[in-house]
Amino acid sequence: MTRAMPTLESDRLRIRPFLKIDLDPIHTIKTNIGWVNPHLSRTQQRNEREQWLHWNILNHTQFGQLAQPPYGDKAVILKESGKLIGSVGLVPCLDAFEQLPYFGGRENCLHTTEMGLFWLIAPDEQGKGYATEAALTLIDYAFDALRLHQIVATTEYNNHASQAVMKKLGMIIERNPFPKPPWLQVVGVLAQEKLNKEQA
Repeated sequence: MTRAMPTLESDRLRIRPFLKIDLDPIHTIKTNIGWVNPHLSRTQQRNEREQWLHWNILNHTQFGQLAQPPYGDKAVILKESGKLIGSVGLVPCLDAFEQLPYFGGRENCLHTTEMGLFWLIAPDEQGKGYATEAALTLIDYAFDALRLHQIVATTEYNNHASQAVMKKLGMIIERNPFPKPPWLQVVGVLAQEKLNKEQA
């Protein structure tokens, strides 16, 4: 039975649930990469981020109590300094995945749900391997503790940095061969059997 995700650790990182004290650093990180609503004032943007943080904190507890997967963002912390440098998480991802060759390559297919993996690292901490390290730590948890069959990650055609992380994670990189839907562009797929064979 699924319970709330424990704090995870890697060589350099600690991945834990978000706390109220994380509001200012995560708001700054997301603002610096452009994840803001341009139609809101700075005060409104911060208030909106505070609502998101409150929801995310409740998510962690409630999904655990319902024995559901630990969907949502988790804080990525540097173990040495305690600095919050980003987030990593799992999310239900609904899309036309069966259009991709890996899933069958059928145009105009019905949408299906996959377990999605995402990561976000502060601009001043990028290029140091933290995204890959955080993602691998969460993948290990998803495959070992949750016994997940496979995991996906999505990005845009021009997001080469994200695609580079996918390759470092050992994902198969798929491009949507059809023009629609326009947001389904590049998808990385990692199956537990493939990972186990590579590690054997």
